[in-house]
Amino acid sequence: MMNNPSPMLIKPEDLARAAEVMQTLRGELSKSVVGQAEAVEQTLVALVASGHVLIEGVPGLGKTLLARALARTMTLGYARIQFTPDLMPSDITGHAVLDPAATGATGLGNLRVFQGPVFTNLLLADEINRAPAKTQSALLEVMQEYQVTLEGKTLALPRPFMVLATQNPIDTEGTYPLPEAQLDRFLLKISIGYPSQADETAIVRDSTEGQAGNLLPLEQLKPVVEERHVLGLQKMASFIRADERVLDYAVRIARATRGWPGLSAGAGPRGAIALVRAARASALLQARDFITPDDIKQYVLPALRHRVLLAPDAQLEGRTVDELLRTAADSVPAPRL
Repeated sequence: MMNNPSPMLIKPEDLARAAEVMQTLRGELSKSVVGQAEAVEQTLVALVASGHVLIEGVPGLGKTLLARALARTMTLGYARIQFTPDLMPSDITGHAVLDPAATGATGLGNLRVFQGPVFTNLLLADEINRAPAKTQSALLEVMQEYQVTLEGKTLALPRPFMVLATQNPIDTEGTYPLPEAQLDRFLLKISIGYPSQADETAIVRDSTEGQAGNLLPLEQLKPVVEERHVLGLQKMASFIRADERVLDYAVRIARATRGWPGLSAGAGPRGAIALVRAARASALLQARDFITPDDIKQYVLPALRHRVLLAPDAQLEGRTVDELLRTAADSVPAPRL
């Protein structure tokens, strides 16, 4: 799709081509995903930033539809795991069994490896918080290191690799809170709300007109992005220029959440890293080779909302994490470039 970019300069034609590819992908996704433009944009930013996303919302708002539509519009491997209370870690990562006829090509001797569904490009972890912490934590190594360890041997995952996890609000019956260490591995936490009346009417029409039963409206989607496109975009995003003052702005926002009234725990260094990675990807999708303070501030909520904790007194007062994060970000002066 594009030449390998140098650390110093990305050609304008490569920037334009990258923005064109992502605009084509947006257009294809809009055929099925209606009324969730912000969620779609944030998911695409996470993809280009080589990050994972956690999509939260009440049942029926299109979380699974968004993940499946994204997989349908790209020629990448796709797998889905339905998380349930009886799901075991080996159901996710795979397992090895003794087989005298095995060749040992995997480095596991006479053990035959049965790879789990994580050996793919796009992994949909559906209703991830319906499984206990032991099973959820099986994704830790997968999400951080892009590998699986079986019987002491390390097996690399295909690249690109992205986890799209969906979860219902934690007060929904039959859910478990995700471990903080796992939450921190998600680049963005995307919140999906109810659509407008016009969008909801369009959703009802698309889901019932010519659709049998509960089938998702995905038949009209076609692949428009290939593996090489995604890898090229991810490489380019890492070379988007970031002024030292903008990096400092991201760090100051993350640090402002620590000790902020109403928050019992603030964002760690991964919070600032997530802000910068998302800003770089967002700038690339807009055909820019540099990030601005506005790019950073735009992703404060999705990049930090799962990295802070609401204090008990703030909960009693009816405060929300998003409200407190906005206030904290507004308190940090943006640099003038």
